[in-house]
Amino acid sequence: MHAMQYEIILPADYDMGIIRERVATKGHLLDDFPGLGLKAYLIREREDGSPVNQYAPFYLWTTPEGMNSFLWGPGFQGIVNDFGRPVVQHWTGLGYEEGPAAASAPRTATRRRQPLPMDIAPAEAVTRARARLARQAREDGVVASALAIDPRHWELLQVTLWGENAEVSADAGERFQVLHLSAPERAGLAGQSTGTSVR
Repeated sequence: MHAMQYEIILPADYDMGIIRERVATKGHLLDDFPGLGLKAYLIREREDGSPVNQYAPFYLWTTPEGMNSFLWGPGFQGIVNDFGRPVVQHWTGLGYEEGPAAASAPRTATRRRQPLPMDIAPAEAVTRARARLARQAREDGVVASALAIDPRHWELLQVTLWGENAEVSADAGERFQVLHLSAPERAGLAGQSTGTSVR
């Protein structure tokens, strides 16, 4: 499993209805994309208290071939054509959990990034993070939650999708709206986590 996200920061006075229309008309195009576990079409808006207007889709890939096919294909080229080429962040997947609201459509997403302390062994930090993922995924309102790591910068990433009316705590991380979820291979994500046995 590979996690991927790019963030497009938009002007303070940008009409976010343009992004909503883009997702409404094109979001379904990835609903059956090979190798894609899920794509959450995420936005943040200044009018909701975000520091920026932002379009920041988040992906979980079940195969690197699927990710590559998207990045070198017309879908991502459309982003490049319209917004310029964004930095594509990617992480190695460590865990994926479905939550109590798994059957619900997600309405909110939270993202938490956490650097690994230098004084903790990577294997120990990952083991702790996986245990925390399993606990947090059982919270009311959770649709699904994923854990990944960037070993270049030694950063853990946890992204959680929440159903409508979920009570999301203020310390859950940066908050996004979910405009659409494409999830053609979501059922296979749990089996795609990397490093299920830490040594």
